[in-house]
Amino acid sequence: MNILIVLIPVSVCLGAVGLIACLWTLRSGQYEDLEGDAARILLEDDIWVEGEEG
Repeated sequence: MNILIVLIPVSVCLGAVGLIACLWTLRSGQYEDLEGDAARILLEDDIWVEGEEG
């Protein structure tokens, strides 16, 4: 039962860190353009030819 004295504050602190991280990502605009990154990965900027340098 003595371990609960340690585990309860640790779990509350970890939960607070997770909540702060979630709020930080929401406020910094991490979720503004969800479709842009999904479509951007399909576009190729440079076409690499085997044997070509540069």
